[in-house]
Amino acid sequence: MKETKQAPATPEARAALHEMMAAFEAFKGANDARLDEIERKMSADSLLEEKVARIDQAVAAAQARLDRVASEARRPSIGESSATALGGPLAPAGEETKAAFDGYLRAGVGLEVKAGLSTAPNSGGYVVPEQTERAIERRLMAGSPMREISTVRTVAAGVFRKPVSIAGVGSGWVAETAARPETDPATLALLEFPAADLYACPAATQTLLDDALVDLDEWLAGEVEDAFAAQETEAFVNGDGLNKPRGFLDYDIVADAGQSWGEIGYVASGSAGAFPTQGPTDRLIDLVYAPKAQYRPNARFVMNRRTVSTVRKFKDADGNYIWQPAQRAGETASLLGYPVTEIETMPDVAADAPAIAFGDFRRGYLIVDRAGVRVLRDPYSAKPYVLFYTTRRVGGGVQDFDAIKVMKFSAN
Repeated sequence: MKETKQAPATPEARAALHEMMAAFEAFKGANDARLDEIERKMSADSLLEEKVARIDQAVAAAQARLDRVASEARRPSIGESSATALGGPLAPAGEETKAAFDGYLRAGVGLEVKAGLSTAPNSGGYVVPEQTERAIERRLMAGSPMREISTVRTVAAGVFRKPVSIAGVGSGWVAETAARPETDPATLALLEFPAADLYACPAATQTLLDDALVDLDEWLAGEVEDAFAAQETEAFVNGDGLNKPRGFLDYDIVADAGQSWGEIGYVASGSAGAFPTQGPTDRLIDLVYAPKAQYRPNARFVMNRRTVSTVRKFKDADGNYIWQPAQRAGETASLLGYPVTEIETMPDVAADAPAIAFGDFRRGYLIVDRAGVRVLRDPYSAKPYVLFYTTRRVGGGVQDFDAIKVMKFSAN
């Protein structure tokens, strides 16, 4: 068996982890005092409530710093991406391609096909070199929470079609010499995931472009990473599928007991727009057991930071906090023993809002990348700045409707 060793934590990662643990210990002490006062007086002092809220913000900030450090550790540079994609240090052909693309970005000089670059049909501009495209994809993987937890597939066509079985092949038991009656065939459905255009237009001054010390591949990848990641994350959660991916919250959301293929099942929180006063943890446990057993080993919670702030105060029947910070650098916080992914585009806790999702997103959600990132250099539209109109094609949607469940904040 091949042994996998974890890279040693950096000093910044260790400092972030220490800050996180210290903040959480302070939070537990203040929140315990608040809960004791509520038990004795049926309400907590406003100053104590403010103290808990203030420390909770410190915990959230420490967690954000820890997540940022982990994300930066996973984010590759152009050189790392090139070596990985090509199986080692850049080959001469790879160096030639990168040099040609660098010349196009800096001065708009003509590119030759022999350098490994091609024009993008019907759109102008050039398809970026493979190592630059891989760097953008890997940086998006580190910066986009949905890409980290979902299945990502690169395709050559504009539409990816996936046949799925919504009712398995029939089977049965028979004696050794008994007749074998014909069984029912599998029921198949064809899911389609069209890729839509996603674009960004970073700008640079000619002085920046003339600076030989600036790695323009790295600069371009960093500029489009933030823009693409924000747009993608919103679409993967709430997108309507019209010229964008379809988010998992855009499908019909029905009570889990009556959920069928093509719908997302929900578990009610037990109170309209809030958790119930009594036993809020029980509702989260109900959500954990809503998916079938085969989906739970790799399942996780998905919610925004405000919802995390709410559930962070909950305890189980033994008085233990159900939310726990990461124990080692590079790990994530957990809720009831399952990882928590914070996605800001998830809804806030409100009446009938599906504010918490749980399930195996790698089996449940599919992201489709159309191969090829295109760049059009435009030095005319915003003089004295040079614009780089960068486009890629991305699609997405639910591929297994049984793998993802949500909590809807309603009474029933």
